[in-house]
Amino acid sequence: MAVPPVVIYPPDDDGGRRVSIDDTIVGRAYSVLDVARYLQEAGLQEADEMDVVRSLLIEWRGGGPDEWQH
Repeated sequence: MAVPPVVIYPPDDDGGRRVSIDDTIVGRAYSVLDVARYLQEAGLQEADEMDVVRSLLIEWRGGGPDEWQH
């Protein structure tokens, strides 16, 4: 099974989640809007919050898109 190119890691103590795209950590997100911005910076200019929630390219670890607290 192929690993999705975007991984959202479990929330840390500050409520942020590390975001990796193609095995490179691109930053920390505090909401799905932040994840959408990282996707836009990676070249998916049309990405929005609903794309983040529904995308099969994103692997959510330690909780889904509604989980931002440790």
